[in-house]
Amino acid sequence: MTSFLRSDRSTPVAAWLFVVAALVLAMVVVGGATRLTDSGLSITEWKPVTGAIPPLSDEDWAAEFALYKQIPQYQQLNQGMSLAAFQSIYWWEWGHRFLGRLVGVVFALPFAWFLIRRELPKRLIWRCAGLFALGGLQGAVGWWMVASGLTERVSVAPERLTIHLGLAFALLGALVWTALDAWNGSPRQTLPGPWTRRAAALIGLIYLQILLGALVAGNDAGLVYNDWPLMNGALIPKDYAGDGLWATLAHTQGAVQLHHRLAAYLLVGVGVALALGAWRSRYLTDDARVIALAISASIGLQAVLGVATLMLGVPIWLGIAHQVMAALVLALAVSFAWRVRRP
Repeated sequence: MTSFLRSDRSTPVAAWLFVVAALVLAMVVVGGATRLTDSGLSITEWKPVTGAIPPLSDEDWAAEFALYKQIPQYQQLNQGMSLAAFQSIYWWEWGHRFLGRLVGVVFALPFAWFLIRRELPKRLIWRCAGLFALGGLQGAVGWWMVASGLTERVSVAPERLTIHLGLAFALLGALVWTALDAWNGSPRQTLPGPWTRRAAALIGLIYLQILLGALVAGNDAGLVYNDWPLMNGALIPKDYAGDGLWATLAHTQGAVQLHHRLAAYLLVGVGVALALGAWRSRYLTDDARVIALAISASIGLQAVLGVATLMLGVPIWLGIAHQVMAALVLALAVSFAWRVRRP
């Protein structure tokens, strides 16, 4: 049995955390598909335990369909939908929620096992407890998001979708960082300095861009202004201004898409500058330079995917690829920030 005091690193713990991170990424993918197929409101009740069992009989399916028929999305958009069509969207939402439950189980059981066997590095205990709490909060926010589309709206509120997706990416980044800590142990020393600050700023910019992308998704803003680099032939869309500041920032299709575009241009420039600076730096290790180059390349690819997704009218496979690449960019940025703090 390994003592807390004998080691501050654990390869099994790191592997477990990387597996959980992969499952969170899978949740992001399925969640994106759920949104792109307009499936997120198909389950109108939140049953954290019993909801894991899908409808098993014709009567169960009829009851679920009857609940869906009571919400505005069915009444205003899907009136006359067949049971088969309902089942197709139901399974996307059920799969998304099932993955959420699976993430909870895959985190909780090994966490308890490692604690009982004293194999979890002591310095990571409270951090892992925080990750578990963040995962639980993510589930609660997910229902809060769905609830916004059950009474007066035909879709979920964009700001709630943004919070939900933002928490998922925050959890993903924290899992990657903690897994790297578990794999390598605590550093003998850290290197605060310009590269530490630059790496932190990069993570902040990438995270902001992810949130802006969530607002685009929540407003279906990728379905309008499908030309590039202009927006219906103009630099600034005609419907940029909404009814007040908050409406402009969070609810106007032209504004949220323009903001996402502008942040993308800034991010591409920052990525190029990062790669050039890292390549010339005498203070970075070779592996840190490689990560910086990978970040720059992935940001460029993500920009290309974004333009293609927009101009093709957001096909599901491209929308999912764009979201997966965002997760990869964030994970690389977190890895870079973690690495530059160590000699």
